[in-house]
Amino acid sequence: MAIHPIEFRYGTPEMKSIWEAENKLQKMLDVEAALARAEGELGIIPEDAAAEIVSRASTDFVKLERVNEIERETRHDIASIVKALAEQCGGEAGEYVHFGATSNDIVDTSNSLLIRESIEVLRDKLVRVMKVLLGLARENKENVCIGRTHGQHALPTTYGMKFALWADEIRRHIERLDAARGRVCVGMMTGAVGTTAALGEDGLKVHERVSEILGLEPVLISNQVVQRDNHAEFIMVLANIATTLDKIALEIRNLQRTEIMEIGEKFDPEKQVGSSTMPHKMNPITAERICGVARVIRSYVVAALENNPLWHERDLTNSSSERIILPEACILTDYILKLTLDVLENLVFYPENIERNLNLTGGLIMAERLMAELTRRGMGRQTAYARVRECAIEANRTGKTLKEAVLERPEIMEYLEAGELDEIMNPATYIGSALRIVGRVLEESEKWLQEGYGGT
Repeated sequence: MAIHPIEFRYGTPEMKSIWEAENKLQKMLDVEAALARAEGELGIIPEDAAAEIVSRASTDFVKLERVNEIERETRHDIASIVKALAEQCGGEAGEYVHFGATSNDIVDTSNSLLIRESIEVLRDKLVRVMKVLLGLARENKENVCIGRTHGQHALPTTYGMKFALWADEIRRHIERLDAARGRVCVGMMTGAVGTTAALGEDGLKVHERVSEILGLEPVLISNQVVQRDNHAEFIMVLANIATTLDKIALEIRNLQRTEIMEIGEKFDPEKQVGSSTMPHKMNPITAERICGVARVIRSYVVAALENNPLWHERDLTNSSSERIILPEACILTDYILKLTLDVLENLVFYPENIERNLNLTGGLIMAERLMAELTRRGMGRQTAYARVRECAIEANRTGKTLKEAVLERPEIMEYLEAGELDEIMNPATYIGSALRIVGRVLEESEKWLQEGYGGT
């Protein structure tokens, strides 16, 4: 019976398949095969034994059911894999399985393979999200809207600025993920306390060759484990990605509020139901799910950081939590990346509401521009601020527009012509360098993608 929502509700097939038990077993067998191959090449074990181990190190032969059966007796996962693999090897080859290795050589190196596969899936979706955001920024670079600070109307901005801001942030996450990959996806075959003692003089050669066979960089130094600052960094990168997706979804949720309704999720009125009791509801359920799952992903950071301080050369306290946080962090981050793509690719705009909200305050959002213009024309900046603030307060109190309040103040109007106020109060002409800024983000991002950082 399914219990965890990942089993039946959350996650994508491509990421789930990486962390399923059979693939995890295969990755451990891949490490055992690489170890046997390296030792055979170096003459540590007979070449024919190495070849036999390599040929049988597959879930075609080593069945998960048999491994689990042995583990119920031994209560040791790696010892169970070693025995199950040895059983499948002909002749004396089984006697050489796992020679010179400790359990965590297999665990940490196979985890590197799983994380590497996961990063490929995550990176692909991150690039796709970035490209969708760049497309939205390009399409909406002149779509002027109200900018809000502290939840209050502030100054005009553009939807192009919003989307370009997020696209640039996603690019940084891709770079962070690439950097983390170089540190967390490493090979280790260094033995019980990291000295390679069981492998004698060839220990470092085996360590380096196993990593080379698996396409990993050999860890420079370890004890019984690859140090967990690397894994903590990886989880923190995923948490950071989740926080950005949370931010994007939260903004869309806010902008879909009934009294704002500038953009929102696509809703299928023919099939979709917003509420079991309120027939009119059209809720931002996908964005809300992104925000909710992001909280769970961020919570894994604490466990990942606490996995780093282990007793002496290693204890087992990291193992149990990593069985949970590594697959779940990857699966859930990948899942909310997919949800974010679904939302952004089907985003609905309400232009009439964007325009309505832009003018909702009767010109109060243009107070800064008026102050700056008065200063440029000779009024002191502090005086200009005070006079415009007085007009803004009066407009708020009486329901006048800012323009109406200003027209009644001769001490202000002596610096202006009446006809100039219309241009000063036009929010569409007060977006500063927004078009150039968005253009720069688009240009730099396209260059970054073309140089190969976005993958093939």
